[in-house]
Amino acid sequence: MDIIDLHCDALWKLSHGKGAIRYADSPQLDTNKNRLREGNVKVQCFAIFVEPEIQTEQKFQAALDQVDLFYYEILRKNPEMKHLKAWDDFDTLQNGEIGAVLTLEGVDAIGNDIGKLRLLYELGVMSVGLTWNYANLAADGALEPRGGGLTEFGREVVRLNNDYNVLTDVSHLSERSFWDVLELADYPIASHSNAKALCQHPRNLSDEQAKALFAKGGLIHVVYHPSFLSESGTATFSDIIKHVDHFCSLGGEKQIGLGSDFDGIDVKVKGLEDASKTQRLINELLKHFSEEEVRGFAYQNFLNHRPNVKEK
Repeated sequence: MDIIDLHCDALWKLSHGKGAIRYADSPQLDTNKNRLREGNVKVQCFAIFVEPEIQTEQKFQAALDQVDLFYYEILRKNPEMKHLKAWDDFDTLQNGEIGAVLTLEGVDAIGNDIGKLRLLYELGVMSVGLTWNYANLAADGALEPRGGGLTEFGREVVRLNNDYNVLTDVSHLSERSFWDVLELADYPIASHSNAKALCQHPRNLSDEQAKALFAKGGLIHVVYHPSFLSESGTATFSDIIKHVDHFCSLGGEKQIGLGSDFDGIDVKVKGLEDASKTQRLINELLKHFSEEEVRGFAYQNFLNHRPNVKEK
């Protein structure tokens, strides 16, 4: 079964590799090309993530360096990897091809310069999260103690996302920021989040948030990080299934997807250590849900709710 995975941190890992990591087959990458192919991952989203400790004046260059890695190390060196730059491009993938999508995890890199965001759109960014876990000029994140909402600049970012048919990702936002985004965003999505009712992690979503996101036509892509799956910090396939089932119980059966967070997590679900094992998850889901439902979780729900489909 084809998979659309909405979040991985391979670009961050490649940037730390300083040229020593080969995208095609490096065992250091959970989402290398060979592992994506083995796991039947048809589309992989690649997040641009600039670490908070990088000096402010160097952050945009750090983001551009990751874009360069995407174009050169992933696309140019691996012709089977096809850059998807428009929502209709998802329908053009041929057998043997893997779609690659750029996303932005936090707008720290653009400072307060909206022109830099427009440039990132032109380079292919199709989903934008306003923060990572803390505060920046746009919003407060899930771990920011004050728990503030969007700034006026953050609102400008969301409105520009709407204008460009770009997703606005709520996964790392504080709760107040989440509600501000939901009020403004045409295309809200949680690229890698789970249910707070099952695991009280600040990165997870409350039932109220999940219901509101579903009501707005957004999706929640469940994440494989054990810390977001179980209070114990260890997890199995059954924990992922519990979160999927919980979101289904809130009315999200047709708005659930997958967002692995591979290459951004050190601890893994047993049996789901990298992208090559993804069909194991599909097989476990098929024991609890219908084939149509699982096909939705794997890829179809996302295709049904991407911006161009909503506009028809």
